[in-house]
Amino acid sequence: MKRRTVLAAPLALPLAGPLAAAFTGTAAAAATPTGAAGAAGKVRKLLAELTLDEKISLLHQWQPAIPRLGMKAFRTGTEALHGLAWLGPATVFPQAVGLAATWNPALIREVGEAVGDEVRGLQHERPAGWGLNVWAPVVNLLRDPRWGRNEEGYSEDPYLTGVISTAYARGLTGGDPDNLKTAPLVKHYLANNNEVRRDQTSSDLRPRVLKEYEEPAYRAAISADAACGVMTAYNLVNGRPCTVTDLNASVRTWTDRTLLNVTDAWAPNNLPATGSQKYFDTLAEADAAILRAGVDSFTTDDTDGGPTAAAVREALAQGLLTEADVDTAVRHILDIRARLGDFADDGGPYGHLDKSVIDSPAHRRLARRTAAEAIVLLKNDGALPLDAEALRRVAVVGPLADTLYTDWYSGSLPYAITPLKGIADHLGAGAEVATSEGVDRIALKNAATGRYVSAGSGAEGAALAESATEAGETEQFDVFGWGEGIVTLRALANGKVVGLRDGRFYNDQDQPNGWFVSQLFRPEEQDDGTVVLRYAGYENWLGDAVYLRARDEDGGLVLGTAAEASRYVVETLRDGIGEAVAAARAAEVAIVVVGSMPFINARETDDREDMGLADTQSALVRAVLAANPRTVVVVENSYPTTLTWEQEHVPALVWTTHAGQETGRALADVLFGDVNPAGRLTQTWYRSAADLPPILEYDNIKYERTYQYFTGDVLYPFGHGLSYTAFRYGRPRLLRGAVAVAVTNTGRRTGAEVVQLYTRQRDSRVKQPLKKLQAFAKVSLRPGETRTVTLPLAREALAHWDVTRERRVVERSTYDVLVGASSGDIRARAELAVDGETVPPRDLARTTRAENFDDYAGVRLVDESKPRGTAVGAESAGAWLLFADADLRRGARRLTARVAKESPGTGTLQLRLDAPDGPVAGEAAVPSTGSRYAYGEVTAALRGAAGRRDVYLVPGEGVRVADFSLR
Repeated sequence: MKRRTVLAAPLALPLAGPLAAAFTGTAAAAATPTGAAGAAGKVRKLLAELTLDEKISLLHQWQPAIPRLGMKAFRTGTEALHGLAWLGPATVFPQAVGLAATWNPALIREVGEAVGDEVRGLQHERPAGWGLNVWAPVVNLLRDPRWGRNEEGYSEDPYLTGVISTAYARGLTGGDPDNLKTAPLVKHYLANNNEVRRDQTSSDLRPRVLKEYEEPAYRAAISADAACGVMTAYNLVNGRPCTVTDLNASVRTWTDRTLLNVTDAWAPNNLPATGSQKYFDTLAEADAAILRAGVDSFTTDDTDGGPTAAAVREALAQGLLTEADVDTAVRHILDIRARLGDFADDGGPYGHLDKSVIDSPAHRRLARRTAAEAIVLLKNDGALPLDAEALRRVAVVGPLADTLYTDWYSGSLPYAITPLKGIADHLGAGAEVATSEGVDRIALKNAATGRYVSAGSGAEGAALAESATEAGETEQFDVFGWGEGIVTLRALANGKVVGLRDGRFYNDQDQPNGWFVSQLFRPEEQDDGTVVLRYAGYENWLGDAVYLRARDEDGGLVLGTAAEASRYVVETLRDGIGEAVAAARAAEVAIVVVGSMPFINARETDDREDMGLADTQSALVRAVLAANPRTVVVVENSYPTTLTWEQEHVPALVWTTHAGQETGRALADVLFGDVNPAGRLTQTWYRSAADLPPILEYDNIKYERTYQYFTGDVLYPFGHGLSYTAFRYGRPRLLRGAVAVAVTNTGRRTGAEVVQLYTRQRDSRVKQPLKKLQAFAKVSLRPGETRTVTLPLAREALAHWDVTRERRVVERSTYDVLVGASSGDIRARAELAVDGETVPPRDLARTTRAENFDDYAGVRLVDESKPRGTAVGAESAGAWLLFADADLRRGARRLTARVAKESPGTGTLQLRLDAPDGPVAGEAAVPSTGSRYAYGEVTAALRGAAGRRDVYLVPGEGVRVADFSLR
C-alpha cells in the first residue's frame, strides 16, 4: 500500500478547493509587447478620435466597421455553452450540466480552451454571426429541477457552480486577462430559474438569499478575472427588471478589470410602454436607464442598430444621458476589443489559429474523455461493469439507442457515435448486437374516407396528404412518446420527422428543432375509438385551429378546428415494446437507453411539469426487465428524473446528459469498465415534484430548497455517484485553514473518488443550511492506495449575511466538519469550535431597511425606486414582517416609517409584539401617496414596546415599507 498527500489549494477568491488545479497551467499565449498599458493607450486614442455618432453606433450588438480609424466590424454574442454553436460542425461536448458532473475543474478548463480555440478558428473567415465575445458560461443556479434550461446550468450549489464556471471561462480566455483568446460573459444575471412568463415574473431575493446563494455563483468567475462581464436576465428581481439593475454597485465592484456587460436578446424592447414590462414610457428612457445601470451593449433588433442609436440620441437630447455616459460604455467595449487583439494587425497572440483546430483529433479525444467522466452511476447491484470478453449476445434497445440529439445551444455534430454503435464497436465482430427502438410503427387511416396519410419518399420529404388506399412504406410512421401526451412522428419513407411549415405538414426534418418547435402532436382518443391529432407545436398564435384536417380538394393535411379535425383509425403495424422484448429475451444482457429530447421535454421558454420518464419509456423499461433480469437502464437527459420505480427494481442505472458526438464510445467505456465511473450529481434528485414548492418561490431558506435546506427523503442526494471500487475514509484532521483526511481504495479496480467537504453550524441566530459544500477534490487511487487529501476551509467560508448589521459574520459556534462521498453519504466528521461573534440584539432605534427582516408572510419584495433600492409591499391582508430579538431597552415611544401607497384611500401600518397577532404597540395611518415610488413619512406613538422582544411590522394591503425606526 502506498500513501501520498493530495493538496487542493485555494485561489485568491471567495472560493477554495480544487480550483487551483484548473489554473496552474501556463497561459496559452504570453503577453504581447502592447500588454495592458498598450491596450489602454489604444482605447484612449480611439475614444478621442471617434465622433459621437460613431460612438453611439458601437453600443449595439452589431458594431459597424469604422474604416477611417482602422476598426473592423465587431459582434457580441457567439454561443459557446458546450462547444462552438450555430456556425457549422464543431466539437460538441456534453451539455453544461454534464460538464459540471465531472467535478473536475482541470478537465473543464481544457474543454474551455478547446472551445476557445474553435471560436478563434473562424477569425480569418468571420462568418455572419461570429465574434470573439462569447456568451458562456451560464451560472444560473439549478435550484428547481423543473427549469426548462436546466441543461444550460451547472449545479444547485453556488460554490460548485463558481468552481466549474471559473474553470470553463478561464479556458475560454486562454488564461491571460491582458491577452484574451475570447471574452466570455456569465449569464443570466440575476436569479433566472423559470421560463414561465420569464420577462414578467419577479424573483424575490431577500438579502440572505442574494448574498449567500445567488451572488456567489456570478461573482466567482468575475472576481477571478476569468469572465469579462455579464449578460442581464429577462426577469425582474424584487420588482426591477434585471436589464436596469445597477451593475455598477454590484458586478463592477468584484474586480478592478474593465467589464463588458450586455443585455439579453430583445430585452431592451421589453422595458417601454410598448413592451411586456412597461417599466418606462419610452425607449429613450429605457435605453438611458440601461446605460446608467452599467450595461454597455444593446442586444436587440437583430442586426439593426438604428432603433438603439435613435433612442440614445433622443435620451441625450432630453438630458437623460450625457456624452460622458456614452463614453463610459464605449470605453468598456473598446477595452475588451483591444485585449482580444482586435486592433492588432496580426490579431494578437491568438491570431494564428485557423479553421484546422475545429473538430481536431485532440478535441475528439477530449470530447470522449469528458463525456465518459460526466457519466454518473446511479445504482449498481453488481450488474456492471459488463464483461466484453464473455458476452456474445447483447440487446441495445430504446428510443435513444441509435440516435444522438442536440439542443438549442449545441453546435452541429461533425459525426455521431450513438450508444448502439459505441457498444457494438466495443464488442467487435464476435458478438451479436440486436436492437430495437421500442416504438410502435403505425398507419393513419381516415375513418370517413378510408384513405391513409402518406409521406414523401425523397430526402426532402413532401407535404403529407391522405391519398393511399393501402398502407405501403410511405404510409408508415414511427411514434415516439415524450411524456405529457406528446409524440413525434417519423416517416418510414425517408427517416425524417413530420412538422408544420407554411401551413402544411412535411416529413423533412432530421429531428425536432427550431425556436418554435413544430414537430409535436398530441393524439386525442374519441368516444368511437378513433383518434384526432392535436398539433402541439410551440407557436402561440394559432387560436382554435390546432387540429389536423384533410383538405377536401386534395387530401392535403392542414390545420383546422376541433370540429373540422379528421378522425383516424390507428393501425399498429409493429409492436415496439414487443420487438424490444424479443430482442432482450434472446440476449445475455439488455441495455435500455431512454431519456429526453432537448427540444421537447424542457428548454428555453418551456419549464417541465412532469419529472418522470415518458409513460411509453417507463413501460418499455418494465417490459424489458420482465423479459431479462440482466437489464441495465441508461437515462440520457438534461435534468433530475423521478426514477423511483427504476431505482427499486432495475439492477443498474446510469445517467448521462446529452453528451455530444462521442456519447456512444464514452458510454461503452463506462459500461464495460474501461473507464471507472466517476461522475457525481450536481443537483438533488427528488422522489416527486410534490416535494418542491412552486417554481416562482426563490427563497430557498424559507421554502427549504436544494440539499442545503431540504429535509425530506431524496431519491439521490447532491454529490451522489457510485464507482466500480470502494473507498474508506479515515478520521479528519483539522489543520490551520484546512481539513486533511486519508482516503483508501479498498476495492480491486483503480477509481476516482470525489472527496467532498461540508460544514454545518450548530447554533446560530438564524436558520442555517443543513450542510454547505466548502471544498472538494477528485483523486484517482489504485487498489490498496491511500492518499491524504487536504481540503481548504477558510474562516470566511463559515460566514453568513447578518441582516441586522448588513455585513458578513462568522458566529461563535461549534461547526460540524463533514467529509464524504456525497451530501447524503458522510463518511467522517469532526467538530470545530469557532470563537466568532455573537450577533447582538437588533437595535431598531437605528433606521432599519424593511427588507432586512427575519421572516415574513403575505409580502413581496419590490423596487423602492426605478434606479435602486428594495422595499417590501403587502400583497394582502394578514401580511407581516418579523424583526427578531430586538432590544427596545426601557421602551420605544415612536414608530417612524417611510412608506408608499399607490392605491386610493388610507391604509395602516401596525407594530405588534411577540407574534403577528400579538399585542398592538402602535398603529400609523398610511395615506395614499399616489405613486408606488412616492414615499412619505408616517409616525405612531408606541406603548408597551420595551425589553427584548420580537417585533412585527404589519402593513395593510397595498402598503409599501422602505425603512423604519423605533425611538
